[in-house]
Formats: sequence, C-alpha cells, structure tokens
Amino acid sequence: MTDAAKAQVLSHITVLDLTRARSGPTAVRQLADWGADVVKIETPGAPGSADLGRRSGADFQNLHRNKKSMTLDLKSEEGRAIFYKMAAKADVVVENMRPGVKHRLGVDYETLKAINPRIILGSISGFGQDGPYAERPCLDQIAQGMGGHMMVTGEPGSGPMRSGAALSDMTAGILCANGISLALLERERSGEGQWVQTSLVEAMIFLLDFQAASWTVEKRVPPQAGNHHPSITPMGAFRTRDSFINIAPMPEMWARFCETTGLDALADDPRFATFDDRYENRPELITEIEKVTVTQTSAYWIELLNGARIPCGPIYTLDEVFADPQVIHTGIAKKVSSESLGDFEIIAQPVHLTRTPNRHDVDDVTAAPEYGEHTVDMLQRYGYSDEEIAKFTKDGVV
Repeated sequence: MTDAAKAQVLSHITVLDLTRARSGPTAVRQLADWGADVVKIETPGAPGSADLGRRSGADFQNLHRNKKSMTLDLKSEEGRAIFYKMAAKADVVVENMRPGVKHRLGVDYETLKAINPRIILGSISGFGQDGPYAERPCLDQIAQGMGGHMMVTGEPGSGPMRSGAALSDMTAGILCANGISLALLERERSGEGQWVQTSLVEAMIFLLDFQAASWTVEKRVPPQAGNHHPSITPMGAFRTRDSFINIAPMPEMWARFCETTGLDALADDPRFATFDDRYENRPELITEIEKVTVTQTSAYWIELLNGARIPCGPIYTLDEVFADPQVIHTGIAKKVSSESLGDFEIIAQPVHLTRTPNRHDVDDVTAAPEYGEHTVDMLQRYGYSDEEIAKFTKDGVV
C-alpha cells in the first residue's frame, strides 16, 4: 500500500469481496476507493473467453478498480477453511447472493460471527433476507418495475419505461456501503460487528423519495410526466432552434422567467396565474414557451437564463458530458494504467474529504486486477507455505 493510500480513511480496514454483478461490486468499490484493503474472491478455473472479454471491458474496469483478486473454491472444505482464516482477521465481508446461498456456502452472518465477533457482513439481496419473495432471482430491471419507477418514467400514457441507468443496483450498493461505514463507526464504541442488509426493491422505493411519499402520505399515485417535473410547471426539457435544453425556474421565479424570455404576456394569462393553474394547463404552457425557445439556439438560452439566475442547462450525450469544462474541472474522470489494457479513464469518486482524500484525489488508483492475480500473495500473507499453495492449486481449491 502506498503512502497516499495509507492516509485514507479506510486504510486500516480489510474487506473480503464475495460480490458479483453490479450492486455488490458498487458497495465494495466505495470502500476500496477510500483506501480499504479489498480482496476480490473469485471462483477457481480458467476463465472462458467471454469472461476474459468482460474483464477487459469498461464496466468491469470501472467496478473493480483498487482491488486485489484471488481464486478460492468456497464449495470445498479446504476453500472454506482458508476463507474462515481470512475472515478471522478481516473487518468486512460483502456479498449479494440470494439469501439461501450464503447459508449453503457457510458464509452467513452467524457462522462468520462465531469466527470473528467484530466482523461486519454487508448483504444485498433482491427483495430482502426473508419474506415471501426472498429466494426469487432479481435484477435491476425487476426492481425498477416492482419498485414503481417504471410507471413514473416516460411520457404520459406511453406505458412503462425503464431508466437507462441501473438505478436500484447503484443505489443499493451505495446504501450498503453507507451502512457498512455506520457499522464500522459503531464498532469503535461497542467492539462488536453486525449484519448490514439492504435490497434492490427497498433501494428503488427509497430512491423514488417524494413520489413514493405521494402515496404513503397522500394516497395519490403519481403519473408519468415525461421530461417535465412531476409537480412543478414549467420545469423540464424544451426544444430550441438546434437542440433541447433543461429549464428549471422555481415557482418564485415565474415572473422573472417570463420577463427574461420575452414571454411577458404569459405572466398575465389567467391560464397560468397560479402554481396550480400552470400545473393544470401544462401542455398549453409548454407549447407557448416553445414558440419562443425554438427561435434561438441552446447556447443563447443557457447564457441568457443563467445570467438572470434562472437554472438552465444543456442536455448532453456522454461524449459532450466529458468535454464540458466544468465536468473536466471536477476531475470526475481519472486516468488509470493497466499492464494489459494501457491507459484509460474511469469514473472517480464524487465525494471529497480535505484531510483524508480518496484514492482518486491523490492519483493512487489501481486498475481492476487480473483474474487470480494475488492468489499466491494472499495465501502467503495468511501463513500458507509454498508446498500447501502448490497442493491447493493441484486440488483446484485455488
């Protein structure tokens, strides 16, 4: 570990990573980026060409940076014994298996707690660790639908629409990492570990926030609103002469918005006089606004409206996102070097601490590890001899 990594807030924490797919690796990535010593445990056996292709892809590299990789057969008695030896000294184990699988493999919380009372187990499931759907398989698409997201996304009356990003996976991963951080903080007081749990469905509902609360508090089912805010009008995407822009005046900015855009007549139009009037007559209001916005370019409106302190911004493709001067200034894209892939950029941490920075802020990022790259190093770290390692390899334990 470099001096820069040692200075990070989680540099004293060891994490055993049993995760797959996206939600679990997202949680572990948060810990790795803040300096935790992460060991990604993978199934032994030569990876096929499809797996190797996936490993060299952008997604794998972005998800698994700042980790070590070792192979270990948790289905074998010897493999579990090695894992338990590692768990006895570890701080955190993270997994996103179906609930029953961890019990069959012997990596459930009660088993790990008996080995190491200070251990923290972070678990992400599809629907929860128990309940009628606990053992059902679940992916982000399923959670987006069941969590209500697909019926508040898309144009009104267009039918369900998924988000382009894996929202429940990402949210569940970040929530799990947050829970693990809380458990580590609490452990400093109690000396005991605990089991941190979240699920894709809970994460999806949590992410809906005020739209979900519309039902729980008011018993109102929010409709689809397309590219416009569910309850504030005008606030959404508007056509310009050359593209589209987002315009988001808060209700108290209505008069200033009309004056700035030359839509003074709308300020006196009874159809749009109040907040509720503007919401009830949204289609007509959008039509009136676009009669003006299409007369000028996106750049014109962005400069004009921001100059009047009215939120307005471009709608970018991803190549345009990373060419924007403010995005470049944030440093959200960071260069990493890989022996097998060369230099490329990954998505850095969006949170910054001044005294204990993340690995990206101090240019201490390592590329995702090669398959089993650190197996021998890890076994040696835990006291296994060269003869024992050779036998493990021969027997397919690693």
